[in-house]
Amino acid sequence: MKIVKTKGIVIIENNMADFDKMLTILTPNGKVEAVAKGARRPRSLLLAGTQFLCFGEFMLYKSGNIYNVNSCETIEVFYNIRTDLDKLKYAAHITKIINDVTTENQNSYKILQLYLNTLYTISNTNKSLDFIISIFKLRLLSIIGFRPVIDSCQVCKNQENFSYFSLRDNGFKCKNCGKMDKGAIEISETTKDAIRYIILADSKKIFSFDIPEESNKELEIISKLFFNEKLEKEYKII
Repeated sequence: MKIVKTKGIVIIENNMADFDKMLTILTPNGKVEAVAKGARRPRSLLLAGTQFLCFGEFMLYKSGNIYNVNSCETIEVFYNIRTDLDKLKYAAHITKIINDVTTENQNSYKILQLYLNTLYTISNTNKSLDFIISIFKLRLLSIIGFRPVIDSCQVCKNQENFSYFSLRDNGFKCKNCGKMDKGAIEISETTKDAIRYIILADSKKIFSFDIPEESNKELEIISKLFFNEKLEKEYKII
């Protein structure tokens, strides 16, 4: 019998049998599928810790090919998300993305860190939810290997006067080169600085800024289109 102690967050919960649950837990080492026996019983010690979006420390044991949840010490349940339908909708949106980009036995520390930081920001601040999602998507792309080029024009290699973001060429373009790219999006200086900050800032500080509404719209368009193109899938907030 293999015993594993790990921190993780429940990203999927499905009922099974009369009182059990099948969980997908995101840990620093990837996703884990685990059965929580009796977790749906009213007096179960696993009741609170095995709910969707519950972050905690799990004690798992493996019997054959199946992990079972032996215990769970709850760290955070994101109460403010659970009680706000709009916040819950956006949290479910990023959770769908997280499930799609993670696998078992994968170093997922940075992804988990970003996911938790995003949930904390959704839960505990009044920032625009669309703004939060834009930051999340650009940062996630950088983590999973789709970091845009932000230090030089993708065509002429000019290192200043960036006025466009090219979806086709994956990054900034100067004014002259951007005009010749029909798919490039013209951006303000503020939006350019915001994209740089999102990609380069310390993980704990990526949400600690605000931008004007016009730049927010530019950022939202870029993050949505760039994200959907790189993952070859259109993600919609339902």
